[in-house]
Amino acid sequence: MSADHATFSAASGASFPAQGRRALAVVLAAGEGTRMLSRLPKILHRIANRPIVSHVLDSVRAAGVESVAVVVGPGREDVAAEVRSTAPGATIHIQQERLGTAHAALAARAALEAGADDIIIAFGDTPLVEPQTFDRLRAALTKGASVVVLGFEAKDPTGYGRLLIEDGELVAIREHRDASEAERAIRLCNGGIMAIAGAHALPLLEKIDNANAKGEYYLTDVVAHARAAGLHAKALVAGEEELLGINDRAQLAAAEAVIQKRLRLAAFRAGVTLVAPETVFFSWDTALGPDVVVEPHVVFGPGVTVEEGAVVHAFSHLAGAVVRSGADVGPFARLRPGADVGTGAHVGNFVEIKNAKLGEGVKAGHLSYLGDAEIGAGTNIGAGTITCNYDGYSKHRTLIGSGAFIGSNSSLVAPVSIGDGAYTGSGSVVTRDVPADALALGRAQQVVKEGWAARLREFRAAVKTGKS
Repeated sequence: MSADHATFSAASGASFPAQGRRALAVVLAAGEGTRMLSRLPKILHRIANRPIVSHVLDSVRAAGVESVAVVVGPGREDVAAEVRSTAPGATIHIQQERLGTAHAALAARAALEAGADDIIIAFGDTPLVEPQTFDRLRAALTKGASVVVLGFEAKDPTGYGRLLIEDGELVAIREHRDASEAERAIRLCNGGIMAIAGAHALPLLEKIDNANAKGEYYLTDVVAHARAAGLHAKALVAGEEELLGINDRAQLAAAEAVIQKRLRLAAFRAGVTLVAPETVFFSWDTALGPDVVVEPHVVFGPGVTVEEGAVVHAFSHLAGAVVRSGADVGPFARLRPGADVGTGAHVGNFVEIKNAKLGEGVKAGHLSYLGDAEIGAGTNIGAGTITCNYDGYSKHRTLIGSGAFIGSNSSLVAPVSIGDGAYTGSGSVVTRDVPADALALGRAQQVVKEGWAARLREFRAAVKTGKS
């Protein structure tokens, strides 16, 4: 992140309260997510244009966790590849059978046996947990707790396990179906995520059995086993939004809304003006400088940087692009990957830029396609200009010098070069290089046939009446 812009992230600002202690995060990511009704694994669906699981990995790493073990299902090389891309040092562990959350955690036995002071067990489908929250879990371990469970105050606790607290200690996690009426009135619910002291993690997990109606090994049983061993269990509270798990498309949309709200707030704090913030959508890595103005209904795809003082007008879409300081983009502009709009340049309505660099002060006001091109400073691109970059097999580049004037409705057939200060006449098809300061005309000579239109109308009328 450079000094002149801020990158917005849902995972930032960790305080590392557990310095000097080694941490391992075990991320459970083996679920298929059948309720998504998708061929894509649930955790590879995206919020803020990044897979759900990658948000989780970013957050635990931002919390200073040195080691990450990710538990995936059999044959899920797609999930493993995403994990390696986001967290190259993470280890991958296979859960061959889905026999519950504790069974999944023990699939990472090799990582657990390697040892750590703090063990965090997180979920690949719960992407909104902040690094500071993982910090708090670790801090509770440093204060003597052996198990720390993350909970939330639910607006509607129906269906959630309840956290039962006595004298500041977490004494049990009671599933809703097993809870008494008094326990069901409790609004503090289990968020699933927990931290376990490294010295006790494996022994506690190994004590969990499957003596229940589903025959599964439940991570929540860790609390009871910790209590039985005379160990301290604590509960920490986070916001309900932060612990939102994603199981279906509706929850995916809800998580998108939460992360966009965070990203918009980060933009405000970085000195960005969002005219109608609820209509602007960011990617996880969008980078905007101070005094940037973003008008309504703008979408930022991945890999966009907008430098100080630039303006992005309404209904524009940007992805993989750089907008330099003081530039002006839109409305209704599309910047595709490789677009680089120079300082003070103008890209107007219905202009599409792809893999093209526009120099300082370039003006492309309207209705143009500029692909695979380099355009020098101060050049004017007339309305309807097209760089004809694709011949059906390969892409070719168009080079336009500084101070050139490209007439309206010019078609520049690449590969082609237009020199500094050169002109192309409106409506020209330019197929050969144009020297500096030259004029290129590539259109048919105009021929005027007097009376032709009148004769055509007379003929058409005669055909219509059958008199021809």
